[in-house]
Amino acid sequence: MPAVSLSKLVRECDRLLRPEGFQDDPRACNGLQVGNRGRVTRLAAAVDATPATVRLAAASRAGLLLVHHGLFWSPRQPWTGHHYDLLRSLLDHDLAVYSAHLPLDAHPRLGNNARLCAALGLRRLRPFLRQGNRTIGFAASARLPREQLASRLEQAVGGPVRLIPGGPAVCRRIGVVTGGAGGELAQAAAEGADTLVTGEGPHWTFGLAEELGVNVLYAGHYATETFGVRALADHLSRRFGLPWEFLDHPTGL
Repeated sequence: MPAVSLSKLVRECDRLLRPEGFQDDPRACNGLQVGNRGRVTRLAAAVDATPATVRLAAASRAGLLLVHHGLFWSPRQPWTGHHYDLLRSLLDHDLAVYSAHLPLDAHPRLGNNARLCAALGLRRLRPFLRQGNRTIGFAASARLPREQLASRLEQAVGGPVRLIPGGPAVCRRIGVVTGGAGGELAQAAAEGADTLVTGEGPHWTFGLAEELGVNVLYAGHYATETFGVRALADHLSRRFGLPWEFLDHPTGL
């Protein structure tokens, strides 16, 4: 089985995603979060870096786990108790972890938003919804009945979609921002969207959607963010000849 240096894989990820250019949540800690002894023969991808996905990656004999939500979204200090168990599992199985949050949302080819747009059949994308110093989503013009859009979205994510029918029956300006962008509904409307596709949002967005005249489709935070890590792992696999596996550990959220 071929082996590739971890440093080479990290350089390729950094080259593609340019994590240093994003003003992200400090908990994201984009880039290489955990090293290994320096060689990788298998890749694994998961939405979240958790004890469960680390166990799955170790069982698959992966040397590098690619994730969207890294290890530090919840506090990890001190390294005692279950935190120590997690660290020990990473070290015992020589498992490196690379995390990409907003950089993987925003990538125009491999990103969550670009890939979801492709799955929905949306074309001629333009940047949409600014977060921090960068625009991370995409918008497209269309003439698509909202029930048809909801059906396409259900097929794309392989699960249920909640529709807030606050806007027109035919969607003409569709914004796509995966994850938890429901709280940015007012900004999405201000940028001209009559329909927002995202993962989740607060309860109060129902009333706001009606007030603003915007459709909102919630397809699940997890479900909408499986696309980017899959695409990144597949890219590295093709470039370096390494096998890869997607570790599906859905949260239902």
